[in-house]
Amino acid sequence: MHNVGILLINLGTPDGTDYRSVRRYLSEFLSDRRVIEANSLVWQPILQGLVLSLRPQRSGRNYQRIWNTERNESPLLTYTRAQAEKLGRRLAGEQIPVVYGMRYGSPSIDVAINQLIEQGCERIVVLPLYPQYSATTTATANDQVFRTLMRLRRQPAVRTVPSFPDHPSYIAALDASIRRALAGLDWKPDILVASFHGLPKKYVKLGDTYDAECERTIRALRRSLGLNEQTCLLTYQSRFGPAKWLEPYTAPTVVELARHGLRKLAVVMPGFLADCIETLDEIGNELRQEFLHAGGEKFFAIPCVNADEEAIDMLETLARAEIMTGPARVMASRSAA
Repeated sequence: MHNVGILLINLGTPDGTDYRSVRRYLSEFLSDRRVIEANSLVWQPILQGLVLSLRPQRSGRNYQRIWNTERNESPLLTYTRAQAEKLGRRLAGEQIPVVYGMRYGSPSIDVAINQLIEQGCERIVVLPLYPQYSATTTATANDQVFRTLMRLRRQPAVRTVPSFPDHPSYIAALDASIRRALAGLDWKPDILVASFHGLPKKYVKLGDTYDAECERTIRALRRSLGLNEQTCLLTYQSRFGPAKWLEPYTAPTVVELARHGLRKLAVVMPGFLADCIETLDEIGNELRQEFLHAGGEKFFAIPCVNADEEAIDMLETLARAEIMTGPARVMASRSAA
């Protein structure tokens, strides 16, 4: 009987690029009160009416550009599965199963937890795949875990892995990914832009620590790469709605750089552990076109750490730290005494 299992959690993805699949996914995502902190009596009619009548078609076209046609799934699902499988192989000798679940869409967190319970897991280490904490990501993932537990007669013990914005293993994985990608180019970028997913400024004022953790990441990454504030910029992408979001915004910053003579640009997305629509399409397609249209000549979107060996090293390190702060460490200390 397995005693401990590991659950990796990512954001999620539509099941397909068609209107109904994308609408179903966006409805679940944008109905989350952690994501949209608006009065539901006001927001839901807007969402179910105007937003979901128009946005799924546009988002579906965007997904089509980056869709993994071989497996008929989103790259986010492909890479998250690969992360779980590779980590699982690392831990197979210790009989520690690894599964993955999505906060929105399939496979659900509920299904993933029940997979671990069926394998005999009495303890579960929950690892949200978000390096920087936000209530809109880490917190809602953990919320969903505990909603599942609320429906169980016999609950497993659960430990949640905290955010890791400047953890050495995370920075090492980023560093290796960036250096490997840039070494494959036949040109050298004039500057490196680190683009993080945006967040409404209101959420930070209410206590979300996301921006502070992004700053911790960029400081550690600059040190690791030997860069500074002029050669490695921090920006925020993926604005939605009329509210003010964290600044500086990625697209206007990049366009301004091109207009002022910068010709060669590389962009890294440190907040994402797996390539997805925000990295492959928003940055890899849309931002590329904006930069080139503004006068840029060379543009490269650095792949996320995905299932690189350094990424699996990081996941193993983070998971083992929580395993060893549980009963195993207590028993070890008692044995030593």
